[in-house]
Amino acid sequence: MRGVNFEKSPFLVIWEVTQACDLACRHCRASAQPLHHPLELTTGEGFGLLDEIRRFGRPLFVFTGGDPMKREDLFELIAYASEIGLRVGLSPSGTPLLSYENLDRAKNAGLRSVSISIDGPDKETHDALRNVEGSFRWCMNGAGWVKELGMDLQVNTTVTRFNWQKMDEMAEMVAGLNVSRWSLFFLVPTGRGKPEDEITANEYELVLNKLYDFSKQYSFRIKTTEAPHYRRVVIQQMAQEMDISVSQLIQETNSGKGRFLPGINDGKGFVFVSHTGSIFPSGFLPASGGNVRENSLVDVYRNSPIFQALRNPDLLKGKCGRCAFRSICGGSRSRAFAVTGDFLNEDPYCAYEPETETLS
Repeated sequence: MRGVNFEKSPFLVIWEVTQACDLACRHCRASAQPLHHPLELTTGEGFGLLDEIRRFGRPLFVFTGGDPMKREDLFELIAYASEIGLRVGLSPSGTPLLSYENLDRAKNAGLRSVSISIDGPDKETHDALRNVEGSFRWCMNGAGWVKELGMDLQVNTTVTRFNWQKMDEMAEMVAGLNVSRWSLFFLVPTGRGKPEDEITANEYELVLNKLYDFSKQYSFRIKTTEAPHYRRVVIQQMAQEMDISVSQLIQETNSGKGRFLPGINDGKGFVFVSHTGSIFPSGFLPASGGNVRENSLVDVYRNSPIFQALRNPDLLKGKCGRCAFRSICGGSRSRAFAVTGDFLNEDPYCAYEPETETLS
């Protein structure tokens, strides 16, 4: 990622190929349903979108949903994406469609990595959140097949009120799956996600510090979605361990010459295309910059006022705007929008108070 200009090109592009899914997850940002939307992008439109994504260079690219396995042309799309040089990932749902046969077919088409969502260390926790009995078993089987087929495996976990106190058990389970990355999504109240299912700001802080401990304990990498505060926590902890100032690490990171890289955030190194072609800074931030049926994805990412504003930390409001970590973290823009209606407002679930903290 070093040397990438997020003003010009994203590091990660997500295409929600369908809203259709056979699960009914209580926290689903897409409000997925069993049937396909009649205005989903066609196969031909999908090829055009993939060509447009290739204009960015070779960003990481992920097919998601709903459940992308519900698309009859999925393997054709994977093959085309691979043929034109994209690094292709897939995020399927934990259903019977997550079979060895489908994963093998996807790999042969050019798939390189798979991310599987597991929201609890046991079937009781996971299946209750997914609202379908057996989903945990399908996910665990799928994870094993991904490794058997020699593909890269990532586990995704949505952190909610129902599982945040089970992170130790989750980490142990994830380690046992021999994953490359554990990606933790912090609930945003959009789609079927409800405010009462979120954890508090102080609970966020506890989880983020625990994740840092896990990063020292386990070999897999940890990343967060809608919790850019984790980058602040890492810098604070590293500064203490290395006996150098936080401000020095911040300065090095902002200059691009330090031990850390400036963080990806909504619209900053990241772009999301919906099943109907709408272009969003994130799947959790429903502020559209255009539609691929009418606009160039490259042009929207680079020139949309929404995307440009999200990449300018000087426009952030409240304590996010006053925070020394604003270029590295920037707060969850999706959560600010969901709670306040303004994606530039301060993140309402950040416990850090910049005025009271020392950076020495």
